[in-house]
Parts: sequence; C-alpha cells; structure tokens
Amino acid sequence: MGKDYYAILGVSRDADEKAIKSAYRKLALKWHPDRNPEGKEMAEEKFKEIAEAYEVLSDSNKRSIYDQYGEEGLKGGIPTSGGGFPGGGAGFQGASFHFSNPEDIFRQFFGTRSPFDSMFNMGGGGFGSDEDTADFGFGGPHASFFKSTQQRGPRKAPDIVQTVMCSLEDLYKGKTKRIKITKQVLNDDGKTTRKESKILTFPIKRGFKKGTKIRFEKEGDQAPNIIPADVVFEIDEMPHDRFKREGNNLIFTAYISLKDALAGGVVDIRTLDDRILKIPVNEIVSPGYTKVVPNEGMPLSKNPEQKGDLIIKFNVQFPRYLSTTQKEQLKQILP
Repeated sequence: MGKDYYAILGVSRDADEKAIKSAYRKLALKWHPDRNPEGKEMAEEKFKEIAEAYEVLSDSNKRSIYDQYGEEGLKGGIPTSGGGFPGGGAGFQGASFHFSNPEDIFRQFFGTRSPFDSMFNMGGGGFGSDEDTADFGFGGPHASFFKSTQQRGPRKAPDIVQTVMCSLEDLYKGKTKRIKITKQVLNDDGKTTRKESKILTFPIKRGFKKGTKIRFEKEGDQAPNIIPADVVFEIDEMPHDRFKREGNNLIFTAYISLKDALAGGVVDIRTLDDRILKIPVNEIVSPGYTKVVPNEGMPLSKNPEQKGDLIIKFNVQFPRYLSTTQKEQLKQILP
C-alpha cells in the first residue's frame, strides 16, 4: 500500500474537498521549512509528504487510482494480472504519476512561496465597514521569500499588502478605519508562538487616492530568526453611481432634454457631502460640450481646503416623436 495519504493529512477516507484543503492549509503552514529553521531537514521531509498527499487526494482521478491500487499504482501505473514485467508476475501498466514540487503546490494554493508573505485570511464582509476583521493567517499574492531561508541572521519578511476598499464619499469627507488583526507572537522562550489580537487604526484622509499606502512597521507574524513584516494597507476606490474620479476632478454626466440643450436650463447635482448644486446651463449644449464648476471636485490630500473641479458632461435626450406641426415649427425657428 505504501504511504497512507489520508493519515498524513489526518483526514478520513471519505473526507470531502473542503476537509482536505483545510488539512493541507494547516499542516503546510505548520511544517513549512521557513517556519522550522532549527529542524529544517525533518520539516522538508514532512512538507514534501503533505504536498504529495494533498496533490493526490485533491484530484479525483489520482485519488481513485490511489484508493484502488495505493501509492504503487500512482508511481508505477495500474497493476495488471500478469505479463506486466519480465517473469510473468503481476505488474503495472499505463503512465506513471510524477509528483509536483512541494514549493509549487504551496505557491499555487496560497499564492506565494513563503509563509511570511501576506497574512490576511478575510472573514465576514471584507474591508467595507468602519471596523473590519482580518484573520492574520498565511498566504497571499506577493513575491517569493522561500529562498531567503539560506541567509544567515534575522531576515525581514516582505511587506504584507492588503487592499482597503473605500467609497468616494469616504475619500471626500474622510474617516477613521479600524481593522482587527490576529497574528502570531513569540513567547518568552523565543521559539514558540501564541495568537494575539490587535486593532490597527488609521485615518482615511480627505482626498486620498487609489494606490495610497498606510504602513504599520513590524506588525506581521513573529517567528524565530524573522523580522516581522510591515503591514501595508493600500487604498482602492469603489465604483460610484453618480461620479467618476479623474485625479482631483469629479466627472458627472447630466441627462437633459433637447429643449434644455437648445434653450437652456438648470442641472441639479447632489454632491458627495449631500449638498444640492443648481448649475445653470445657458449655453447651447453641442456634442462634446462640457461645463466646468471650479472647486467642487475632490479635496487635495495635502491641502483639503483646496479642491479640484467638477466637470459636467451632457447626454441629450431626443424626443421619440414629433407631430407634423411641431416639425414645421422647428423648421421655421431653427437656422
């Protein structure tokens, strides 16, 4: 039978996909060589076995072959009743299975080769509310840190970058963001760790733009011979139902009638701080025409009292029907 992959992952033979993934996540992080610098040789062997077990049991075809023929069936092919090898005894036929690199399996699963990269496993509704909860685990789409295990002395883990989605209203008015994290903290012995929760608080300043970063130094997981990573929150903007942001300017599309486009009218605009602007449009609105309202755009983050512009674009709504009389009247009025 060879290796018992179910026992390696600590799951039952009828374990479903969710249980197998959960077991791999837990064990791969526990036995990752980067987390076991003092027992690296044993950790590498365990890490390899865990990856093998996950690769087989997470694939329905490989799992079916393994359940029927064991490890030998995977590595040597499906057994035959005779003639498979010289001597006429039972043998194996078919393509043999070659295991993937355990580092590659880890990278495909977690999005990184390192357990010290991004450590956010989101729970609940993400980062949309005033106080959001992030569970500091391991995994995330960042650069490889795996080969750095061969360096001497403490190593600084790469930045943990997490996107924080903000509404345009929040970026216009500003607010305070509170995010709860749970991370690994070294005990007094300097070897073992415990979980510890902490609230990270930072301002969303008026005028912050997409890509703005807020850094918390050394707030990542602690581990032996590791300088904790910096936690970096990167601002991103949610789409808005009325405005589009372009730098410090706001773009608004006004839908007006053909009558107002030709004879003038007033455009009502509700601002991001809930004021109503009544913008008179006295010019003829021709295709491509825009109207600029100074100082009604986004605040400048370095000087929030100054703002960009509000740029109004127009979408002229033509009538679906005109009577013969109306058409004749237009012919007489229009040049």
